[in-house]
Amino acid sequence: MNGLTGREKMITDEQEIIRILDESKIVHVGMVDGDEPYVVPMNYGYTLEDGKLTVWLHGAIRGRKLDVIRKNPKVFIEMECALQPFDGDIACRYGLSYSSLMGRGTAEIVEDVEQKKLGLKLLMKTQTGKDFEFEDKMTTIVSIIKIECTQFTAKHRPLPKN
Repeated sequence: MNGLTGREKMITDEQEIIRILDESKIVHVGMVDGDEPYVVPMNYGYTLEDGKLTVWLHGAIRGRKLDVIRKNPKVFIEMECALQPFDGDIACRYGLSYSSLMGRGTAEIVEDVEQKKLGLKLLMKTQTGKDFEFEDKMTTIVSIIKIECTQFTAKHRPLPKN
C-alpha cells in the first residue's frame, strides 16, 4: 500500500516533479536530535538527474542543525505547493488541493569550496530563477548541506470534480 487515499494521485512524471521542486520555495527538513524529532524549514536548491534527487541547503556556520546532522545524518524532507482550499456542502468535504514531495536521505555538511559554490548557485537558481556566481571567500561565511535522497515520492490532490 502506498499510503495514498482515493483523493490523492501519485506523480511519476519527471516534469511534474520538477514543477513541484520549482514552485515549492521551502523544504521542511526532519532530523532526530537524540530521542526527539527536530524539523527546520529552509530555502533550497536541487538537482534531479536520472531520477536521483539532491537537495542543497545553506545556513549559519554553527548551530543545532549542523550539530544534529553530525551526530545523525539521516533526514526526511517535505515540501508542498499549489495550495488551494475548497468548500464542501458538509464539514468533511472541505479540503485542500496541493502538490507535495517527500523523501528520505542522508545529509552531508559540504567542506569543498567548489561544491559549496555549486550548492549556492543551485539554491539561488531555484529560489530566484536567476544564475549567480560566487567567489571562494563567500563560501567561508555559510555552511552548505547536501542531501542525497535515497527515496522520494510526489503526489497531487486535485480539486473535487463538483
